[in-house]
Formats: sequence, structure tokens, C-alpha cells
Amino acid sequence: MQGIALHPAQVSHHKASVTSPARVAFTMASSSSLSAVLLLCLAAAASAQLSTTFYDTSCPKAVKTIKDAVTAAVNKEKRMGASLLRLHFHDCFVQGCDASVLLSGQEQNAFPNIGSLRGFDVIDNIKAQVEALCKQTVSCADIVALAARDSVVALGGPTWTVGLGRRDSTTANEALANSALPAPSSDIVDLTNSFGPKGFTLTDIVALSGAHTIGQAQCQNFRDRIYNETNINSGFATSLKANCPQPAGSGDSNLAPLDATTPSSFDNKYYTGLKSQKGLLHSDQVLYAGGSGSADNIVSNFASNPAAFTSAFASAMVKMANLSPLTGTQGQVRLTCSKVN
Repeated sequence: MQGIALHPAQVSHHKASVTSPARVAFTMASSSSLSAVLLLCLAAAASAQLSTTFYDTSCPKAVKTIKDAVTAAVNKEKRMGASLLRLHFHDCFVQGCDASVLLSGQEQNAFPNIGSLRGFDVIDNIKAQVEALCKQTVSCADIVALAARDSVVALGGPTWTVGLGRRDSTTANEALANSALPAPSSDIVDLTNSFGPKGFTLTDIVALSGAHTIGQAQCQNFRDRIYNETNINSGFATSLKANCPQPAGSGDSNLAPLDATTPSSFDNKYYTGLKSQKGLLHSDQVLYAGGSGSADNIVSNFASNPAAFTSAFASAMVKMANLSPLTGTQGQVRLTCSKVN
């Protein structure tokens, strides 16, 4: 998730002494144990109210309608699968999985989102189809959660169970979006600080970063890496420079695939790329430094064992979808995803 969001061999201009991922994870777990436990307890209490059969009676055709619409959108444009997955991540990381990111303005204007979040038209189209079936019954938040799962499946990736029954928020938070979402320049400490308090382990972080096996990133997000970093394959860097000029402001929105090997297939090639120093973003390559660190070992395992990656990714996505959902009488079911009722 471009900056999902979502690490260096030797990068001189970043933090001089990076603590090992294992120690970082331990430190985070220790220093934030109380807040993390409280967050997890709240999330567990809310997610316990989610159910895979939530719409079986009230809107029995909803889940299939959403899947068919997502599959059609991804078949039309492969990149849309990555965009819908990223939309879910950027929603859940800010206020929880409540469709706040769909409200016009606000979070959409935050730096990690403006000019790069996509898929709103696809969600609007799905919402219109579902509303035609069942008036004001299926939330936008549930549509986004299902669309992420169905996008991954459409691109050959794993499936996972999505509990349903989320409701939509009536507010959004631009400031929180600016601070909560990890940047493409994040190092391993930054990633752990972003994900750890939400209950994600180092394995979860590495697995969720694997969402970058699909999708593309803008030149402005990898320019510094290809021109200034040393832990990058020289041929890979050279190939990217032609479409990403060095002067800032020149070609900023030009795109490059996050996984150059199989950019439209959800597989484990992202990790083999990291082992070859072909991570596109700084936040990608910091996961593999070429040593025997905890993150390095996880990357190596995922690179050699596709089943291990898909299983870990699915597990982490279940956690993601259960981040502080609104349920019961909280929030509302929006008639239009881009505005409150």
C-alpha cells in the first residue's frame, strides 16, 4: 500500500544506528503494552459483533454483487485491485474501518492520500448496485472491506474471512491521516511505531508490506531512493531514472510498478525482489538488509515459501479489517459514501 504504506542495508542519510527489528518489536511491546492491550480489547469487543452472515437475511445478494463488481473492475484495469486494497488500509488506519476515507475532502486531502488514492468511483458504483437491491442496509465500510479481499482474489491471491456489520462514521480526520499512515520513507522503527500499537507483529508488518506485490508508486515517492541510496541494485535504479528525473517537481506523478517482476499478480515475487535489492520504496527495502535479522528471516521465508506468505497476509488482513469498527447503533449506514446522511 504505497507508503500499505506499507529497509536499509546501509543508507547514510537515514538514522545512523537502527535498532534490530526484534529489539524494536520488543521495545514497542514493552513501552506500549498497556495501550496496545486496551486497543486490542476494544477492537475485539467490536469485532465480536461482526458476522459473516450479517446480510444473509437483510440483503442476501450483497456479498456476491460486490464480488462480481470488483472482479469486473479489476479485469478492466489490473491496477484497480491494488488501489482498492490500499483504500481499505488507508481507511482502517485512521479511526478504524469506518469508511471515513470516503467522505469528500478531509482525509482525502491528507498528504498520504491526495493525488494518489483511487477507486472511489468503483466503490460508488458498487454502492449504487447494492442500494438498488437493499435500501440503506449495506455500509460503505463493509463494501470497502469486501472489495479489498475480492481484489486480492481477482489477482490470484488468497482469500480470508471478512466479518460484516460495520457502520459508517459521520466524521473524518485529516490530521490523523497525516500522522497515522506510514510514509514511503519509513524505516523499520517508523513502521513498528505505526503498526505495533495497533496489535501488528513484525511478521504482520512484513506480510502486509507484501501488498506491494501489486500496484504502482509515483516517482516523488521513490526518487530519493534511486538517486541517493546505496542498498539498491544499480541496474534497477538506472532503469527507473529514465522515467523519474532527479529534479524535484519533474515527473513527480510518473509511475513505476512496486513489483517489477509480476506487477499484476498477487504472488511472493515482491520478496525475491527485496533479496535482490529491488525494493522500489525505502520502506520496502528496509525489510531486508541482507543479514540475519528478524525481518530478513521473514522476508527469506516468504520469498521461498509462497504458502507461508499468503497465510500470513490473510491473517494480517483479518486483523486489519477488525480495527475499531463501528457497530450496533454507532455511526450510520450512508446512502452515499462520499457524504453523511
